[in-house]
Amino acid sequence: MLRMMIVLALALGAAPLWAQNNPFAPVARVNDRVITQYELDQRIRFFQLLNAPGNLEEEALDRLIDERLQLDAASATGVTVEDEQLRAGMEEFASRANLNAEQFIAALQKSGVSEETFSDFVRAGVAWRGVIRARFGPRAQVSDAEVDRALALGSATGGVRVLLSEIFLPANTPARLAEAQRRAAELSKITTLPAFAAAARKYSAAPSRGRSGRQDWIPVGNLPPQIRAQILTLAPGQVTDPIPVPNAIALFQLRDLEETDAPEQEAVSVEFARYFIPGGRTAGALSTAEKIKARVDTCDDLYGIAKGQPENQLLRDVLPVAEVSGDVAMELAKLDEGEVSTALTTGDGEALVFLMLCGRTLALSEDADREAVRQNLLNQRLASYASGYLAELRSDAVILTQ
Repeated sequence: MLRMMIVLALALGAAPLWAQNNPFAPVARVNDRVITQYELDQRIRFFQLLNAPGNLEEEALDRLIDERLQLDAASATGVTVEDEQLRAGMEEFASRANLNAEQFIAALQKSGVSEETFSDFVRAGVAWRGVIRARFGPRAQVSDAEVDRALALGSATGGVRVLLSEIFLPANTPARLAEAQRRAAELSKITTLPAFAAAARKYSAAPSRGRSGRQDWIPVGNLPPQIRAQILTLAPGQVTDPIPVPNAIALFQLRDLEETDAPEQEAVSVEFARYFIPGGRTAGALSTAEKIKARVDTCDDLYGIAKGQPENQLLRDVLPVAEVSGDVAMELAKLDEGEVSTALTTGDGEALVFLMLCGRTLALSEDADREAVRQNLLNQRLASYASGYLAELRSDAVILTQ
C-alpha cells in the first residue's frame, strides 16, 4: 500500500515545496532548538508521499515540534541512537512499503525528499522509544494478576463487552492543557458512578455530557489499544489514567462488563471516511450531517456527496487500530460498519467531522500465551505513558511559531 502511494506521488510530478526565498528562515523555536522552513517543507512533502491524512502543514509542524522535545528528553536521559539502531529503524520503516532502505531513500530523493529528512524522522522515533523504556519501564511492569484478568477477558471461548462512561477535557491551548492535566489527575481518582456522571455533566466537552458521559455496550476488541490496556485492569467504578488525545485529555470509567458467547475478536485495522462539514458544531452543520446520513449507506456513497468539492474535504483511510488518532479511534470503536458519528470537530473547531466506519479487519483470538499477553499489555501501557509524557513536555516547553 505504501509503495503504491509513493509511486502514485512520483507519477504526479509535483514540484518541490521548498522553493522559497529563504528556505532556512526559522518557522518555530522549541526551547533552544530551531525548525527551519526547509525542514517544514521537507516534512510536508514526506507526509504527502505517505498519503498522511489531515492538514499536512499543521501535522508536519506538530511532528517536528514533538521530535525536538523527544530529542531533548533523550539528551536529558542519556539515550543515544547508534548507527546500527538508526539503520535498523530505517529498514523497518521501508519494509512497510515492501522496499529496503536504499530503495525507499531513492524513491524519496526522486521526489525531492532528502535522506536526512527520513533519517531524522526515524532517529527521533528510535530515541523516544529509548526514553520511554528508560523512564517508565519499571513502572509499567505487568503483574500476574493483570495477565490472569486479561486472559480471562480475552479467552477464545467467549467475548467481552463493556459499558463505559467518558469525559473529554478540552486542552486546545497551553492554559487549557495545564488546567485539564490538573483536573484529570483529580477525576482519575473517582471510584463511584454518580461522581463520574456529575463530573461528565460539569466538565466534559464531548456531546455525551448530556448523557452524563455514558456510552452503550462496546466490544473490548473494538477499543483502541491504549484504552483497552487500561480497561482490562479495572473493576466497575474505577477510572483510567488520563489519556491524551488531540486537543483534549480523556478519562473512561468502567460501569459494567459482560461476557458473551461469541469468540473474542480484536480489530487489527479499520477503514474509515471523514467528510468535513463547514461550521463546526453549529445547528446548520448538524442539520447538514443529518441530511447526508439519510442519503448514504456505505463509505462509497460519500464520493457522490463530495463530488466537485475540494479533494481534502473527504478523506478515506485504512490504518492499524494503534495508529488511529485517539479521539477518532474511540468513536470508531462505538460504530458498526456503515454507521456514522458526528461527535468530533476538526482541531480548530471550524468543521464538523462526519465520521463513517467502512469496515474492520478482525483477528480471531487463538490460545493465548502468558508472556505474549504480558508483552502486549506492557507495550500498550508504555504507549499510554509516552502520550502523557509528551503532553507534559509540550506543556513545560517554550514553543514559539511564526
